[in-house]
Amino acid sequence: MSGSLSHDREQETPEAKARWFQSLSLPERMDLLCSYTDLILAGNPEIVERKDAEPIAGRVRVLSRA
Repeated sequence: MSGSLSHDREQETPEAKARWFQSLSLPERMDLLCSYTDLILAGNPEIVERKDAEPIAGRVRVLSRA
């Protein structure tokens, strides 16, 4: 995967992220999927044992410094 670093908020929209993902080749998409899976399993290896997962009630709030 190649790319550049940007701090432009316009590039963080869901549409921009979808365009970026669609620009990846199939092998790049699969590498990304494997990386995400490895990251999830590293943080919570017991997740593979769970069955019938249920969503968490409420909302997720993202805090940032202004």
